Amino acid sequence: MIYISENAGKPLKEYLNTLDEVHIVHATDLVYPQIASHADIYMCRLGDEVIHANPQEIGYSYPGDIAFNAACTGRYFIHNMAHTSKRLLDAAVSKGMSIIDVKQGYTKCNTAVIDKTSVITSDRGIFKAVSPYLDALLIRPGHILLRGFEYGFIGGTCGRIGNEIIFNGDISAHPDYDEIQAFIESRGLNIKYFDYPLEDIGSII
Repeated sequence: MIYISENAGKPLKEYLNTLDEVHIVHATDLVYPQIASHADIYMCRLGDEVIHANPQEIGYSYPGDIAFNAACTGRYFIHNMAHTSKRLLDAAVSKGMSIIDVKQGYTKCNTAVIDKTSVITSDRGIFKAVSPYLDALLIRPGHILLRGFEYGFIGGTCGRIGNEIIFNGDISAHPDYDEIQAFIESRGLNIKYFDYPLEDIGSII
């Protein structure tokens, strides 16, 4: 199953429906309105398993809202450990994942997981923390919409399904697109995007 915000673009929703069963995440009153339909606030993918938050495990505002917003590769669990859900962290440890502690609480929002060993981020702190362990591409911040904020983040615009990294909007308009494209394609993956402004919708999970 694919989880995606109700705010995702219609062309993206239609495309995802051709790939798998799609679950639309509707806004709740558990968190503040700007991110209230973001899948990566309510769940975290650990390998082949998606861990869902219980309502009492999420706070309305920062830092309570970030408890499940971890970025996970095949081996590494990346998050601000001061605010990680204990249940989620225990699940990661039980799977033998190694922990990378970062200061950025909205870790998944800021991290596009490309494959088990590769990520893209605009956050220098995340980049510095993961670089000893993973192949990381640092891009410039901004150039991504996020409703109610000055800009959004690369991780929140996309997700991997099969051999494609799929973006909610036109990633080719990003000033670092050439580097992004080369990084993704060097991993043997394809890029899929759509002809509307690139927007952070809380990841495709």
